[in-house]
Amino acid sequence: MPHALLALAALPAEAHDVMALGQELRLPIALILGLPLLGFLLNGALALWKPDAKGAVSLIGPGVLIAAFGIAVAQYLKLSHLWHDQPELSPVATLWNWLPVGTLQVPFAFQLDQLSMVMLLVVTGVGSLIHLFSVGYMKADPGYARYFAYLNLFVMFMLVLVLGASFPMMFIGWEGVGLCSYLLIGFWFTEKANADAGKKAFIVNRIGDFGFLVAMFLIWQTFGSLDYANVFGKAADASTHLAGGATITAITLFLFLGCTGKSAQIPLYTWLPDAMAGPTPVSALIHAATMVTAGVYLVARANVLFALAPTTQAVVAGVGALTALFAATIGLRQYDIKKVLAYSTVSQLGYMFLGVGTGAITAGVFHLATHAFFKALLFLGSGSVIHAMHHAYHASHSHDDPQDMRNMGGLAKYMPITATLMGIATLAIAGIPPFAGFFSKDEILAFAFGRGEHTPIFRVYWAMGATAALLTAFYMARLMAMTFFGENRTGDEARHHLHEAPWIMTGPLVVLGVLSIAGGWLNLPEFAASLGTPELLHHWLHPILAAGDRVAETLGTAPALPEGGAEHMLIGLAIALAVLGLAAGFFTTLKARTVPAHDAPPEHGFWKVLYHKYYVDELYDAVIVRPLEALSRVVLWKQVDQGLIDGAGVNGAAWASRTLGWLGSRLQSGLVGGYVVLFLVGALYILGMVVWR
Repeated sequence: MPHALLALAALPAEAHDVMALGQELRLPIALILGLPLLGFLLNGALALWKPDAKGAVSLIGPGVLIAAFGIAVAQYLKLSHLWHDQPELSPVATLWNWLPVGTLQVPFAFQLDQLSMVMLLVVTGVGSLIHLFSVGYMKADPGYARYFAYLNLFVMFMLVLVLGASFPMMFIGWEGVGLCSYLLIGFWFTEKANADAGKKAFIVNRIGDFGFLVAMFLIWQTFGSLDYANVFGKAADASTHLAGGATITAITLFLFLGCTGKSAQIPLYTWLPDAMAGPTPVSALIHAATMVTAGVYLVARANVLFALAPTTQAVVAGVGALTALFAATIGLRQYDIKKVLAYSTVSQLGYMFLGVGTGAITAGVFHLATHAFFKALLFLGSGSVIHAMHHAYHASHSHDDPQDMRNMGGLAKYMPITATLMGIATLAIAGIPPFAGFFSKDEILAFAFGRGEHTPIFRVYWAMGATAALLTAFYMARLMAMTFFGENRTGDEARHHLHEAPWIMTGPLVVLGVLSIAGGWLNLPEFAASLGTPELLHHWLHPILAAGDRVAETLGTAPALPEGGAEHMLIGLAIALAVLGLAAGFFTTLKARTVPAHDAPPEHGFWKVLYHKYYVDELYDAVIVRPLEALSRVVLWKQVDQGLIDGAGVNGAAWASRTLGWLGSRLQSGLVGGYVVLFLVGALYILGMVVWR
């Protein structure tokens, strides 16, 4: 019997099942990844050779992703039964051996477990709705085929990121979504501001990616592997030696540096608001369900490593709480409807990191899922508003900004469906029960408060998060009031052209509205058991998080919810803050007379500081960008490139060649007698040397 068969026969029965299941999953996973890739290739070909074939593009672009979502649902139905009996089952589908370099063996493999299944369903499900919305939103754009090619490629790389079975596989998807974000954010690249926004996103993310690379080097040095199963297994086994040490702290801090870039946390958050330069559906895809959640997914996936580093956990939670509060204050004074939602995204990502940094991984992933529902709804709803405003202004030959909320007002009369659905999303993000955001946000804050019993700094983080929740409700109510209520400010001629978006755009909003209401049922707390089975997501993710939970219990850092009166107090306070913020934001906005943007007075005082986003971009420009440009221009270009390389290198080599050529030409006199004399002198010299020796 061959050695491979002997080794297989020696494995326990459970291993047979895992390996066989991994083989069975090769085709479904290949299809889930291959369908968006096929869409990219076909739409890319159409963009090059037949860009006006919009019917084919409309079929291919959303079609491949809907098919991928259908396959993902089928695999969920199949594997959920197996996980009921074998919750530790974590099949890996290996397509080929990618990096066989000595002891470094990195297969091109994908892992489908409970955590990656959640991400798979969110990415393909919400992504399908965004693709459908794009059909109506982008139909008049001349780059229609190119747009869907980029969108399909983006989703493919995001799926590689969440399904990869090792850190290098995740890094392929990590870099891929960074590339695609550059292409999509700068989609309308003929305008300099859009091209600059794409470059900014790409460059800022490279800073974070440096941290990810260093972390992988340290992981390989420490554990001798980069596969999830090997690394996390060895980390759990060596927990007594690694816990709290410099090595594990360095690994997790460098991983978190990667997260701050991809998930827009302080100080690398500045690319995300500028990313609003891309088409609105791109904003919904990047900022709701995919790329920006990659950092949260990384911390959840590496939960064992982070559980071993309490110092890093405090840093992650602290940066998350600070980002949530900081971005929420900026959102108070923005007028571009997409910019408000952009800073809202930065703030909500801060909540997710507060959750996973506290050790409440399930709560962080729960908020990731609910945020995908209501934030996608808000972005797509704003897209419907912008679509209507753009057409109204185009028909009336107005040059006002269709994204400035000061030019809107009273749109509920003309767009009642969009207004209602965005109202649902607003209640969800504000944390009003029983909408989805209430359950996920309340759980994060409750865990932060509970961990503060043993680590007081987490009580400070809880207070920061609670304040951010109040501000979130305020600026979202302000957005709704300025956009849909009060006096209409679009102009007499333009308002006659306002209308609801077509159903290819409104339909996805309805689905997301339902998910924004019912999404909280994914992980209902015990006090809401009357609505359904409590803690579904917690039990679902338990096999993935069990090792990290055991490490946290050993170290005494396991998060716990407050009990009894404290829990009821926190729930009541959360609801009160949400109601107070909504009421204050709505009524103060309507009470103040909003004028169109072209008549609006300049901002003054602290409002001006918030309007200019604390001048952080200007600070980065003064401290980093302009000095680097000066260094590049004066030193690297003028002195190194032109002076040293061109002068001493290229020009110097040319001068030396020319000089040697001239000297050689002096020897070529054309006189045969002279050549004979030189030959004779050379021969005598050689003869003399031989005799002398």
